[in-house]
Amino acid sequence: MSATRRTNRDRRNASGEQSADAPGTGDDAAGSPPAAADAAAEDTPPQDRRAAAPDLLVALLDGMDAALCAFDAEGVVTHWNREAERLLGWTAAEAVGRHGLAGWAVRADDAAEVEARLMGAMDVPGRQVQEFALLRKDGGRVLVRTQTSAVRPGGAETGGVAVGVYCAFSEVHAQMDLERSIAFSEALCEDAAWGVLLVDADLRPALANGQAARVLRARRSGLLGRPFGELLEQGAEEVESALQHVLAQGSTAVPADMWVTVRGETGGDPAIRRRCLRGAFVRLASPLAEHPVPLGVGWLFQDVTEAKLAEDAASVLRFRDHQLHRASRAAAECEDPMEAATVYLDFALAGFADHALVDLAAAPADPGSPPGPGAPHDAGAPPGPVQLTRAAATPAEGPGPCLPAGPHGFPVRYPAGHPALQAVERGGTVRAGCGGVDPEVAEGWSVARKWPPGTMHALCTVLRSRGRTLGVVTFLRGGGRKGFTRQDAAYAEDVAVRVAASLDLAELLG
Repeated sequence: MSATRRTNRDRRNASGEQSADAPGTGDDAAGSPPAAADAAAEDTPPQDRRAAAPDLLVALLDGMDAALCAFDAEGVVTHWNREAERLLGWTAAEAVGRHGLAGWAVRADDAAEVEARLMGAMDVPGRQVQEFALLRKDGGRVLVRTQTSAVRPGGAETGGVAVGVYCAFSEVHAQMDLERSIAFSEALCEDAAWGVLLVDADLRPALANGQAARVLRARRSGLLGRPFGELLEQGAEEVESALQHVLAQGSTAVPADMWVTVRGETGGDPAIRRRCLRGAFVRLASPLAEHPVPLGVGWLFQDVTEAKLAEDAASVLRFRDHQLHRASRAAAECEDPMEAATVYLDFALAGFADHALVDLAAAPADPGSPPGPGAPHDAGAPPGPVQLTRAAATPAEGPGPCLPAGPHGFPVRYPAGHPALQAVERGGTVRAGCGGVDPEVAEGWSVARKWPPGTMHALCTVLRSRGRTLGVVTFLRGGGRKGFTRQDAAYAEDVAVRVAASLDLAELLG
């Protein structure tokens, strides 16, 4: 075969010399390039192709992240990559060809045991994981974790006789750091009390742990690949905006609160179903890339809705207590008790309501209480229709201070069943509202109750002093605000006690 190839090569060389001497003559001088390439490939000696294999093996070994060495059946070092050189300081030229590790890579006292454990991999199938101390070239010692396996002709599946051992090793602390990172990631994605959501560069969830699935009211597999607009009824735009910012600018330095409403969660008003998710965003980048390439964003969060609502309620309570304190200080400087009553209302309206109305009973009475000390003389008489007179009010056209309606006020003809009349009859607080209805219906609702246009929510609280019902104070809110709550009713009652005391004093002084 080789003789035939040499004969063909000689013929082509002769043809090439002839065409060089006489260019353009003969068919051989115009041979096609593909035919010449095939001939060149055919002429490449097999030993040249085999010579490239060791170069490929060396490149593969030197490109490994783990240190690697190999031994033949006699224990002679046959391979030593660059990571092993970096870790122990011995170059491949210094290591390859040595018999065993004694005296240079392992202490002489430990060499027999270490070499026996390494070469013992030839007698057992699979990989063996072990730990022992190696020596650096500078004399220091390093604890390494090794994975050893036998080298068999034709591969491990052939079951042939082992001809050597390869050993991949790395520092124990580096391996432990890797294992801790993997274990930490798995724990976060399985059992963590925090919700963990990994979002890809297309802003779609790629991984979710159990807590995140519970908060978002979906199965873990049901979250994957879906846009946030399908998962959240409200708040999807804010979440996607935060994710885009992190992808572009990097991880956030402080936790962020995201208010969202989950789709499919049962309940009435979406505002009541809102959840506050407090957490942080971290940008994920591949550790293998030379330049940071974002892989996505990790969102770690907790559902802090209850704590946030309690925090907001405490903040509102502190503000209202401060307002009552300021109102008391300001009312103490008023010579006219009626002016003091309006001062209380002015301070109470801040952040609480849009309008306030004070209606006094034409003849103070307490039909609901039995006769006794402090009760009026006609307390036992059958109750008649309550007649209310407007004593003070804020401007109906817009925000403004609460002003007296005049020396004697003017009568207010509320229809039967009006919330103000109910508050006087019951001697307590009545809440009313028409939220969620058509604007035209809401407009007619406020007009029918003789309240300023645009009123959507009302809170009527009775005014009592010295065991008598003096009238009622009404707080009103427009459509841009929520309805009154029980906490609002308690605050209104605190204000009403102070207003009633001032009105009672104004009556006594005439």
